[in-house]
Amino acid sequence: MNYLTQQLLNAEEINLLKKDLEDETQNWEDGGKTAGSHASIVKNNLQLNRNSELSKKYSQFVNKKILSNQLIKSFSLPKRIHGIMFTKSSKNMHYGRHIDNPYMSSGRSDLSFTLSLTNKDFYEGGELIIETMNSEEKFKLNAGEIILYPSSYLHSVSEVNNGERIVCVGWIESYVKSTEKREYLFDLDAGARSLLAKNGRSDELDLIFKSYSNLLRAMGD
Repeated sequence: MNYLTQQLLNAEEINLLKKDLEDETQNWEDGGKTAGSHASIVKNNLQLNRNSELSKKYSQFVNKKILSNQLIKSFSLPKRIHGIMFTKSSKNMHYGRHIDNPYMSSGRSDLSFTLSLTNKDFYEGGELIIETMNSEEKFKLNAGEIILYPSSYLHSVSEVNNGERIVCVGWIESYVKSTEKREYLFDLDAGARSLLAKNGRSDELDLIFKSYSNLLRAMGD
C-alpha cells in the first residue's frame, strides 16, 4: 500500500487546536452535506462549517504545516491542498465504505489525508480502514499524526464505540497524477538526500538531482 504517516503537529499546537474546536458549539453540522451523492448515504458524523472563522483559521494553519514538511512534500508533490475540514465522530457514528470524488469544486483529489487531533487511546473503534485490491489495513493515529494515501483507494471509518474522534481531513492535487510515478520520484529523492547527508555534494549526485528534476518535469502536469 502506498501511504505515508508522519507527526505533523507538536503537543502545544494540538492542545490549542483541540481546545478551540471543543469550545466551538455553534458551527458543527451534519457531515453528509459535503459528501457526494453515494457517500452521503453512508456518512454519519459532524463537521465544522467550512465558512466559520475557526474553520478558515485552522485550515490555513494545517495547509502551512503540510507545506513546511519536507517529507510530505516529497511524497505528495503538492500543487494544491484543498477541501480541508474538521470532523468529529461520537459514539455510534461512522463513515461507511466509499471513494472520494476525483474532481471537487476546490481541485482534483490525487491524495487524501487524515490528521488526528485525538489520541488513539481516547476513543474505541473509529479506525480508518484503507482497501487495496488484495489487502485491507486499519489505522488509528496518535494526536498530531497525519496519514496521506491515494484518493483512488476505497476507505471507511469504523463505528466509534466509545469516546470521541476529532480529525482534520482534506485532499491534495499533486503535480504528478500517477501514484506509481510519485512513488518512483519519492524513492529517487529520498535516496539522493540520504547520499547527500552521508557523503556531501558530488558530481555524481548532481546528475541524480538533475535526473529527478527532469523526470518531474516530464511526469508532471
